[in-house]
Amino acid sequence: MKFCKSYENYMKQLGKTLPGIGYRRLKKNINKCRNHMMSQEDEAVSPLDCSVCDGIFFPSLFDEMSAVVDCFDKEARKLLDPPLSCPWGIWRYSCFDCSGNGPKDHVLMKEGQELLIYAMVNAIAFRKILKKYDKVHKSEKGREFKSGAQVKHIMILQSPWFYELMSFQINLRDRKFKDTSPDASLFEELALMFNNDIPSMNCVLFDSFWVDVNLICPICLDIVFDAVALRCGHILCYMCACSAASVTIVDGLKAATPKQKCPLCREARVYGNAIRLDELNVLLSKRCPEYWEKRLESERVERLRLVKEHWQSQVNGLS
Repeated sequence: MKFCKSYENYMKQLGKTLPGIGYRRLKKNINKCRNHMMSQEDEAVSPLDCSVCDGIFFPSLFDEMSAVVDCFDKEARKLLDPPLSCPWGIWRYSCFDCSGNGPKDHVLMKEGQELLIYAMVNAIAFRKILKKYDKVHKSEKGREFKSGAQVKHIMILQSPWFYELMSFQINLRDRKFKDTSPDASLFEELALMFNNDIPSMNCVLFDSFWVDVNLICPICLDIVFDAVALRCGHILCYMCACSAASVTIVDGLKAATPKQKCPLCREARVYGNAIRLDELNVLLSKRCPEYWEKRLESERVERLRLVKEHWQSQVNGLS
């Protein structure tokens, strides 16, 4: 079955109405452009600007993928975020059955899997339609659009909530949760892997689509500790992020100025909406217990020192 039909069938089978990409419509626009080029008998030369589909193709794809990312983030936040009235730890244990096989676990596992599949299937559709655009137009505008998609925040696989959902699924599995849902086989390759002591989260969908999330902080070059994801999608240790944003741990990342940039992609305005990756922190603390305890102790000492320095500077400023 061709991908277009498979994608449409998948979107129709969703239990609830979620936004998607108008894959068939965009494909028709591209084919219309191909026919127009052939009618001009100028297939070998493709214009830099396509008058047939550029005015529709890229704006439509941007709007549709933005809606997909916004919906995914909202649904994932609803699934993973604790209520404001309840501390995260208490909420987490109230939701999970300690037996590891309770009804709430089944619901959480199933909803998490559905969201991950939704994200990955739409990411595949996004890549395929851009590849088809470039093939027909003999151009690289689709590739350039994809490269700029990260800055525009429509790359769903770089959403912090995607990282959290991956961690969430692995954490449930580590609790010896027995998943009997039809989608369980799709996530047999979802795992935290170590290669020469370097951890990464890996997931394979349909034996062809591979997601690999590096878990090394680009600043301290160690396993991320107390991990946060910036708005651009890059993962850092919390204290490293504060250092990069030129803020104190007392003031926090929300105090970062808009001009402060990500140390990797150099994008500005990425710290104010940074997300604490609680599920990832739980996962790493269980899989790397010795490292985690050692890092916890060293960070406790360092944080106390930084807090003392902060308040000492405040006192000195008043004298």
